[in-house]
Amino acid sequence: MRIFLTGGSGMVGHNILEHPAAAGHEFCAPDIPDLNLFDFAAVKAAVEKFRPDLVIHAAGRVGGIQANMANPVAFLLENLDMGRNLVWAARQCGVKKLLNLGSSCMYPRNAVNPLREEMVLQGELEPTNEGYALAKTVVSRLCSYISRENPEFQYKTLIPCNLYGRWDKFAPEHSHMIPAVIRKLHVAALKGDKTVEIWGDGTARREFMYAGDVADCIHRAAAEFGSLPELMNVGMGDDHSVNDYYQAVAEVVGYKGAFTHDLTKPAGMARKLVDVTRLKSWGWAPKITLKEGIAGAYEFFRSTCS
Repeated sequence: MRIFLTGGSGMVGHNILEHPAAAGHEFCAPDIPDLNLFDFAAVKAAVEKFRPDLVIHAAGRVGGIQANMANPVAFLLENLDMGRNLVWAARQCGVKKLLNLGSSCMYPRNAVNPLREEMVLQGELEPTNEGYALAKTVVSRLCSYISRENPEFQYKTLIPCNLYGRWDKFAPEHSHMIPAVIRKLHVAALKGDKTVEIWGDGTARREFMYAGDVADCIHRAAAEFGSLPELMNVGMGDDHSVNDYYQAVAEVVGYKGAFTHDLTKPAGMARKLVDVTRLKSWGWAPKITLKEGIAGAYEFFRSTCS
């Protein structure tokens, strides 16, 4: 298959290209200097030139609570522009199959967990990442509208839970929770710090999947695209508290100190666990355990960032 992939230099894109199944396809994965995703004409020209069988949209501006709160305009506009340009370029070029990556941030902040796919747009979004969530929701709806207008065009969206792993961003201003905690506890262990601070009381619950697993799911989707639901969560089916994640990372990193809590800092949604009923019915499940995933992410951090 000829696959046009955006975000090839990002965490998900790298894991897609590293996956053993990637060797069976021809990929066009232009990096940022090679293709400006904010330029519709350039995007359309690139898709038209490659003539892909499948487009995978994995590019995006991503970050944790700090980054989203500090840059809501950029998170809204950049993710919206990239997604709109790629999806519409694919449609204009006659590409029949497109796989878009959404986000569990698309779900309402007060929705009952686990989060089912039909809950999207059924309530107020979490304010700390609203701009990002709005952009992801609009692009997902655009895919749905295109398929609704002409069923020959199968434009589908996967909604992964929180991700981490190899090729993650570990800098505090860009990172999500697990890579941020890996860096924080690695530094604390080296310095011999006796305490490390956690934002909030640590009881908020989160679901994290290793990026290698979501790449495996994406390759399965590419191979069995016809059976893939139009909108589907990709998750673990269980979650852990923030305190649990800190403890798990501490065990891998070797941090022996204690934890304190800053109750004045935002902690985001109280819980965000996606429903995996459709995923199970489709016949796929993740393989990497939390301990294995953290060990893999920490090894990558030590080899590239520390």
